[in-house]
Amino acid sequence: MEDVYQHFRKEEQPFIDNINDWVAQVENQYTPYLTNFLDPRQQFILEAVVGQNSDIQLHYFGGYEAAERKRAFLSPPYFEPSQDEYEIGLCEIRYPIRFAELSHGKILGTLLSSGLKRELFGDIISDGERWQFFVERSLIGFIQSQVGRVGKAKVTIEEQEYTEILLPKDSWTLQTETVSSMRLDTVIAAVFNLSRQRAKEAIQAQKVKVNWTVMDRPDFELGILDVVSVRKRGRLQVKNILGMSKKGKIRLELGVLDRNQ
Repeated sequence: MEDVYQHFRKEEQPFIDNINDWVAQVENQYTPYLTNFLDPRQQFILEAVVGQNSDIQLHYFGGYEAAERKRAFLSPPYFEPSQDEYEIGLCEIRYPIRFAELSHGKILGTLLSSGLKRELFGDIISDGERWQFFVERSLIGFIQSQVGRVGKAKVTIEEQEYTEILLPKDSWTLQTETVSSMRLDTVIAAVFNLSRQRAKEAIQAQKVKVNWTVMDRPDFELGILDVVSVRKRGRLQVKNILGMSKKGKIRLELGVLDRNQ
């Protein structure tokens, strides 16, 4: 177990323990196990821990093809899940479009304030006007009863068929950056053209999230598939570490979503 732990952060060890429990359940009962929604970093860890086990297969679905947050099936080799077996529902937020403006952050805050944990719902998407989100299907009734406002806007939550999924307006762009280290403040400064001091101030002011959790440590070391949100600037994801430059700097491949999240 120590050999697995050493490749990941200390705070990720409880998640690794969960993975091992899931694997044991599949192996002992020879039945599939469906996870909650996993962020890209968690999916990376899951694949790293389970990937060498030929008796366990991994299947993912997040509600649509380009989903970031996905539910995973750990299963014996014979199992091939149908889309319906992921138990993902699609909800649309109805609101007075002419008189109100919603945002990813407002919707996320509202869902969390209703009592839902982040792992119980998936991506929040928009075509620039309409907003939808994916959620564990059994929770739709609860959300409909608990959510009547997003910010100051009065809303209703309607379940939708998959045929009604929006085409998201925003898309990630790929870019490469050369940085002196994987520190959070260093990477943010490079991507969003900030000074290190301004990046540090944004982090300390709790305007930055790593994998949807507020991170106030400028020296936090980023890793593969971490998603970083910077309030009023956008998001970035560490796609790949391409190697070192001749001057000893790190070359990164990044996904960047340059909008307010």
